[in-house]
Amino acid sequence: MNFIAKNFDELLSTELYEILKARSQIFIVEQNMHCQDIDGIDLKARHFYLEENGKILAYLRAFYDDEITVRIGRVLSVTYGIGLGTKVMTEAINDIKQNMKCQKICLDSQKHAIGFYEKLGFKAVSGEFLEEGVIHVKMELEI
Repeated sequence: MNFIAKNFDELLSTELYEILKARSQIFIVEQNMHCQDIDGIDLKARHFYLEENGKILAYLRAFYDDEITVRIGRVLSVTYGIGLGTKVMTEAINDIKQNMKCQKICLDSQKHAIGFYEKLGFKAVSGEFLEEGVIHVKMELEI
């Protein structure tokens, strides 16, 4: 299993295809979310993923929300309960700290995943809100 971190213009077409395939599998098929996944943000994002034999095992993207804040989004794991989410998040946070100058990292957590992000040091900074038909909470990690 390999951890990969690339800016959009560094991605090969086959890597981008596998990323979009994994996002579609999790968010559209599995979670039945109705959203515009191709939203223009990928172009300015740094993409992090675990891959094995060309297949995406876990993924997330990170981009500047403002001058001091990096936002993480599209966090996924294709297999649950074996630590892939923790591994991709930990590696990505380390890369963000080294390569993306920021004072904090933020994300919108689905309600069921709040404990997962808290174990990584994130703190809830909002009440619950509905996004794409799913309850979320804003979370932040101070750098």
